[in-house]
Amino acid sequence: MTRRNAMLVLAAAATLFGLTLGIRTATSLFISAINTQTGMGLVAISFAFGIAQLVWGLSQPLAGAIADRHGAGRVIAAGIVMVAAGIALTPIAGTAFGLVFTVGVLVAGGAGAAGLSVLLAAMARLLPVERRAMATGIVNAGGSLGQFTIIPLAQGLISWGGWMPALWWLATLMAASLPLAWVLKGKPAGAGHAHDEPMGVAVKRAFGDQNFLLLNSGFFTCGFHVAFISTHMPGVVDSCQLPPAVGAWSLAVIGLFNLVGSLGVASAMGRWRSRSLLSIVYAMRAVAVLAFLAAPKTEVTFVLFSAVLGLTWLSTVPPTAGLVAKFYGPRYMATLFGIVMLSHQIGGFLGAYLGGKAFTATGSYDWMWWADIALALFAAAVHLPIREARVRAAPVPA
Repeated sequence: MTRRNAMLVLAAAATLFGLTLGIRTATSLFISAINTQTGMGLVAISFAFGIAQLVWGLSQPLAGAIADRHGAGRVIAAGIVMVAAGIALTPIAGTAFGLVFTVGVLVAGGAGAAGLSVLLAAMARLLPVERRAMATGIVNAGGSLGQFTIIPLAQGLISWGGWMPALWWLATLMAASLPLAWVLKGKPAGAGHAHDEPMGVAVKRAFGDQNFLLLNSGFFTCGFHVAFISTHMPGVVDSCQLPPAVGAWSLAVIGLFNLVGSLGVASAMGRWRSRSLLSIVYAMRAVAVLAFLAAPKTEVTFVLFSAVLGLTWLSTVPPTAGLVAKFYGPRYMATLFGIVMLSHQIGGFLGAYLGGKAFTATGSYDWMWWADIALALFAAAVHLPIREARVRAAPVPA
């Protein structure tokens, strides 16, 4: 592949991740309107958003396995159509079951099919080892840019035309990205080769490796943290009696500063061990949340807190994905990183759902913040025993 074509593929992957992440995160801005319109209640809506986190995780190893066998193009195209359809149908989902189907199945499942496990695996196959870390950082930064631009856009659309037309505009924007799937088409290099390790053997080998299990444990915390904040930040702002725009801009600032965090961590991977970077990032999260709890809840506090969070938000992805690629190679990376993403999204389900349960039960999010601190400290510790030597592939029977 020429340098020009590689850059085109990289741009397409970054753009797609920006759209899926930005639109999925922006859906939290509609929770209050959905509740007012339907009377579902915060717990039922939080359950739907929690299911979305779980389905996003479940869909990634499945989508990754299909992409590892048949290429990414059709998988990504199906994902784009699902996200657009789910967003478009959400305004008419008048029941909890309907919201679970639109937001929890269509949007989340589609975002998984066009998600990180497929996109990063494509990057790993296309680029030499020394460029993979920065390529992962660029795709990740594309997600941050999407979050920074789409969330204020969604808030503006809500103010301009109401929440239902705003969702339909976002669905149109997602559908317009369908040609990007063609850019990312093509079968994986080496697929069907006589000496190829069977997928089942590769997955079994990974689950027998302590390093893989530790990565899954740490990424569970990342999912809990990201899903709780992305789902309930508008509710936290409201509980502090601040304007709704503060919630939208807080999420946007997280996306903006994640540009710096993702690219900074990707660059540092050439000088630092990935396990050390992951420990530092999770420890920073614990300190940031602790400082937020102690600070007065003003608009400035939310912006500063969001900026620090942004530096750590998805900066866990380049070293985590890099370790998966380093341990097991690029052949089944979409499948194996998809499994790690599933662990992330199990944490995400709990972060999104329990946030609503905690607030309904106590009138406060304090217990969730303390749980977030404890999990972040756990994740900082659990990455330290990881050994960064490459795991050799099992021999293929003759």
